Amino acid sequence: MDRIYNFSAGPSVLPVSVLETASKEMLNYKGYGLSVMEMSHRSTVFEEIISSTENSLRKLMQIPDNYKVLFLQGGASLQFSMVPLNLMQKNKQADFLITGNWANKAQQEAVKFGDAKIVASSKDKTYSYIPVTKKSDFRKTADYVHICTNNTIYGTYIKPNDLPDVGDLDLVADMSSNILSEEYNVNDFALIYAGAQKNMGPAGVTVVIMREDLIGQAPDNIPNYLDYKIHADAGSMFNTPPCYSIYMCGLVYQWIDKLGGVKAIGEINKEKAQKLYDYIDNSGFYKGTARKEDRSLMNVPFVCENQELEAQFVEEAEKEGLQNLKGHRSVGGMRASIYNAMPTEGIDALIKFMQDFAKRNK
Repeated sequence: MDRIYNFSAGPSVLPVSVLETASKEMLNYKGYGLSVMEMSHRSTVFEEIISSTENSLRKLMQIPDNYKVLFLQGGASLQFSMVPLNLMQKNKQADFLITGNWANKAQQEAVKFGDAKIVASSKDKTYSYIPVTKKSDFRKTADYVHICTNNTIYGTYIKPNDLPDVGDLDLVADMSSNILSEEYNVNDFALIYAGAQKNMGPAGVTVVIMREDLIGQAPDNIPNYLDYKIHADAGSMFNTPPCYSIYMCGLVYQWIDKLGGVKAIGEINKEKAQKLYDYIDNSGFYKGTARKEDRSLMNVPFVCENQELEAQFVEEAEKEGLQNLKGHRSVGGMRASIYNAMPTEGIDALIKFMQDFAKRNK
């Protein structure tokens, strides 16, 4: 069966080799006579799967020993509550950098639990840029500073070397849509969380990477499931974990490792994104919507100079096997999400179609 090029922002494209391995192991995982979907999470074989998955992620991201890795449920959206419930306890204060829809949602949720201050925002220009901050902008009494490293809808991101200077404050990052896309230093963060369905696997599991000294701060009156300590003490098995999603993440981690690790995939991602941005900038027909210096490697939003053609563009692209290119309603136009698993051939096919569409509609 022919596969399309899936430019969806999430759930997103997965590596073909990973899907092939999962297919071969669907009915009989490594001779155990059953699918991972059917396994008890308390079985020795699944314990091996989750342990191997964690070790693979630790290797890829060079996660220090004093950080816990948790595999949870509820998506990044649940983390919008879990983070303040666990970390916004000492002074009941947190500072937020608002660079898009998801950072905004995180701040709105944190307001329920304390003083969630917006330090800077790019809402004034439809989140098309990353606002510049300095250390003095952040309150010394803030329990943590929250950022979103990649903005899926608006196509901007915070580069590894351009993280906000927060001094001695704890930095928390929603890294859902660009985790493993290039190298970040885990030591720069107190806590990282990421839904799997962009760059790590299918929907259903959320990875949390957090410094051990932050565990155990939650008050006694919150639900058990929302306490990181409960999950850390239980090895991510306080309740039945999303077993199959964890298994799939493990396969993706192995795939990245075979490619040469995060550094290698980062170079590939930069080449893919640059190729697409270069065409858009020089086309005379299309225009990018994000500020050039803040452009995401993962999500490329663009519009036609003649915006009346955009619905036609999406319709014709879909017929050519280039699907899920319609932009988010808050930005309009088109959006190509080109996560780790999007092959260079997909970028080439998109550019070829864009060239042909422009030629026919000038």
